[in-house]
Amino acid sequence: MSDILFIKTSSLGDVIHHMPALNEARQRRPDARFFWVVEEAFAPLARLHPALSGVIPVAARRWRRRPLAPSTWREIADFSRAVRVRAYDAVVDTQGLVRSALIAGLARGARHGYDAGSVRERPAAWFYDVQHGVARALHAVARNRILTGYALGYTPAGPVDFGLPRGAPDAGRPPYAILLHATARPEKDWPETSWVALGHALAARGAGLVLPWGTKAEHARSRRIAAALPNAEVPDRQPLDRMARLIGGAAFVVGVDTGLLHLAAALGVPLAGIFVGSEPGLTGPVGQGPIAVIGGRDRPPSVAEVLAALERHVWRG
Repeated sequence: MSDILFIKTSSLGDVIHHMPALNEARQRRPDARFFWVVEEAFAPLARLHPALSGVIPVAARRWRRRPLAPSTWREIADFSRAVRVRAYDAVVDTQGLVRSALIAGLARGARHGYDAGSVRERPAAWFYDVQHGVARALHAVARNRILTGYALGYTPAGPVDFGLPRGAPDAGRPPYAILLHATARPEKDWPETSWVALGHALAARGAGLVLPWGTKAEHARSRRIAAALPNAEVPDRQPLDRMARLIGGAAFVVGVDTGLLHLAAALGVPLAGIFVGSEPGLTGPVGQGPIAVIGGRDRPPSVAEVLAALERHVWRG
């Protein structure tokens, strides 16, 4: 049996966009065991994927905050040993950054990655034994699938399948919609007043609303929006495996370009993606459920446009 190591550490959207490549690799290489190096915060989500034989968490984000602490160096040593514990038939870095290429350099096995013309950070290509050209203009999901196919010896084909089970809604809980207003990049924000106006329109249709959050600032924003709306809930902060269950049980999701929106798409939940400061052609939501994409870089949509898109593509999807 052959062992394959994937390296895609972060962010949440990038991790989710790698899952179709993982799922397809399992189908094309049923003889193989698959392992994944991923940032520790995203490890609970990765562990939900049935194709994986093991997850190797990396704490690079936390280590950067205390680079000189003895505990940091001990954890780095433990991580290095975990990466090197077995020899791999292929090590596939679909991240294409210097930090992910350094991890590939630790692993024992033939290291595959993007060539200098298609990698995200050119020096990363120096660490790969085998370099592959994949067009930068393609969607991230397609790039991951193509690179993985090159590395493992097949041509990607067929529809995108993330391989994540959606799960059943909680028995007895009334139907609800999720509003994903939070994003780490301010240029992707949709105005708070627009979220309140959208929430009123959805509440008028009888939808219960849930507003997740991840940081203190996002929690405060969720509470402000919820306070202005009837039948709105701000849940406790949850790890990603529990968040996947919450999202998977939603009637539909409306959100900006953020990792949880891509998780909803991966789970097949009907959704409307609001794009303000990014290009949906490169990183937009992809999945098997009804999807509406509204707006684009420097083209924030109105509340009326979002409602019209929901009517056309999601509620009738």
